[in-house]
Amino acid sequence: MKLPRFNLLPVILLGTLLFLQYRLWFEPGGIIEMLQLKKQLAAEQLANEKFKKRNQLVLLQVQHLQKNQDAVELRARQELGMIKKGETFYQIVK
Repeated sequence: MKLPRFNLLPVILLGTLLFLQYRLWFEPGGIIEMLQLKKQLAAEQLANEKFKKRNQLVLLQVQHLQKNQDAVELRARQELGMIKKGETFYQIVK
């Protein structure tokens, strides 16, 4: 009676494949970490776009203030409560 011959090569190949798949998916630098980093990158890019838009608005305001002296005066009056020489400031308290 012949015993079935057990071939070791397929078992070794299967073990190697499982080991490499584990490393590919679960080790640091693997696919799962890459997917997390892609999510983080997308969130950072979105935040950067918001900051770029805000910076563009600030740049436009600065350019407007540099070109228009009346805008500087208006801003000084509204935000800082400044007055011109010779003007009298009246505060009405209710």
